[in-house]
Amino acid sequence: MRHAVGPAENVENNSLSVTGLLKICAHCERLSKKDLGVRIPRPLGNGPSRFIPEKEILQVSKVDARTQSIFEDAFAALGRLDNISMVMGFHPQYLESFLRTQHYLLQMDGPLSLHYRHYIGIMAAARHQCSYLVNLHVNDFLQVGGDLKWLNGLDEAPQKLQQLGELNKILAHRPWLLTKEHIERLLKAEEHSWSLAELIHAVVLLTHYHSLASFTFGCGITPEIHCDGGHTFRPPSLSQYCVCDIANGNGHANHHDDPLFNQVSEVCGEVEVLMERMKQLQECRDDEEASQEEMATRFEREKTESMLVVTAEDEECVPSRDISRHFEDPSYGYKDFSRRGEHVPTFRVQDYSWEDHGFSLVNRLYPDVGQMLDEKFQMAYNLTYNTMATHKDVDTSMLRRAIWNYIHCMFGIRYDDYDYGEINQLLDRSFKIYIKTMVCSPEKTTKRMYESFWRQFQHSEKVHVNLLLMEARMQAELLYALRAITRYMT
Repeated sequence: MRHAVGPAENVENNSLSVTGLLKICAHCERLSKKDLGVRIPRPLGNGPSRFIPEKEILQVSKVDARTQSIFEDAFAALGRLDNISMVMGFHPQYLESFLRTQHYLLQMDGPLSLHYRHYIGIMAAARHQCSYLVNLHVNDFLQVGGDLKWLNGLDEAPQKLQQLGELNKILAHRPWLLTKEHIERLLKAEEHSWSLAELIHAVVLLTHYHSLASFTFGCGITPEIHCDGGHTFRPPSLSQYCVCDIANGNGHANHHDDPLFNQVSEVCGEVEVLMERMKQLQECRDDEEASQEEMATRFEREKTESMLVVTAEDEECVPSRDISRHFEDPSYGYKDFSRRGEHVPTFRVQDYSWEDHGFSLVNRLYPDVGQMLDEKFQMAYNLTYNTMATHKDVDTSMLRRAIWNYIHCMFGIRYDDYDYGEINQLLDRSFKIYIKTMVCSPEKTTKRMYESFWRQFQHSEKVHVNLLLMEARMQAELLYALRAITRYMT
């Protein structure tokens, strides 16, 4: 039942009044502090994302009644509307599926207690140094009665949770190394052992938050003003701008003076070139089909090449003590593997797939979750508005499949019926760098990377790409975990 004034409407009104309060010059700010006797925080960022203009995100819920309705329901259920949901609002069908699944995993009946669920969320997000998600779940953990002592570090948590550390580490960075022995150690740990149902719940939570960390960094999600890192009490730096200018987004450099902007402006015909390649590939498909041997060779070549794609900002990211205390072995990461040139064994989908194997295992041990995950995967994979930038009536299925299969290829997962030669035709180098960074080392994703791919496309299309990357990554991790569990069970 809907109220006459929806909660999200209140949120919008509140945020407008708060924003109105913040958009004042330094002189007014001093006066208001003096008169009210309160310290007024200033937002550190403009809007929910560092990469996407605030007005574009806010516009979505105003023009789309469905998005507005989902925002209202989310606010009614949680008492907040987080910035991740705001950005996902570009795609209301997906957002609905995402929120339903996340609500079920965290709130509804399931094998794990509520505080365990949030603590596992903290462990998973910390693995990628995602302080945004860590802080969100620290608050939720305490709200459901979690023990404050556990937040001092993983070594203060129960032994049972500590034992998840190894699984968390391998799934986040090198899931192909997961074996049935890892599963056996968790299920046969005497008084600290996990049940199969609990382990499935934990695995789904770990993979959910690893991939959500990718989305958070990939879209440049900023903390809400009331959260750590979302505000400051410091006066603005001395410049030609007053606080109200900065709050209104005028504190940024003029884009036309930015060499990167000029370079972007010069890019023309990018969309048309991509559409022409898709057309040619379709014609080639119709004319001839490569042999199985050739298809296997192309997969191995693409897999090897993907290991050589180096993130543009390839410097060390040292996690803060606040984050690193929630996980073990901070030096363990995806990059170690590619530098040593180890071989990723090929995982053939015809031997173990989500549709034929993983889905039923999850649904059997954690009822309804398999169904929800399946809907979410399908939603991200099949989502299309049949547009590319300004072009309408475009079949984008070939491009979506190339993106999904490229991510699975990086994880060593092969589809026998796919020609991996298409990937190099459709995904250019800057896009591959962005994909690899966001999926494998999301904490290194930068605004420059986000801006450097698909420069003629809309922000909503880039958010759609990030949904694809997030779901493809989650499914890849799940496949390795569920295969290991299946091998243990047989």
